[in-house]
Amino acid sequence: MQIQVNGEQREIASGATVAQLIDELQFDPRYLAVELNRELVPRAEHGGQRLAEGDKLEVVTLVGGG
Repeated sequence: MQIQVNGEQREIASGATVAQLIDELQFDPRYLAVELNRELVPRAEHGGQRLAEGDKLEVVTLVGGG
């Protein structure tokens, strides 16, 4: 199915969760925030939040520095 991640179209498996997408993108879930259709998805819900055709996600990674 087709979703949009950070403004880019992406093909993912039907029934995929936010956690599975994060794993596929090779992001460390400890250092990111996920917005699904303009709603923040708490980290504790990533594993249970299923994605649907046409969903729009913004995934923001946190970067430290000095």
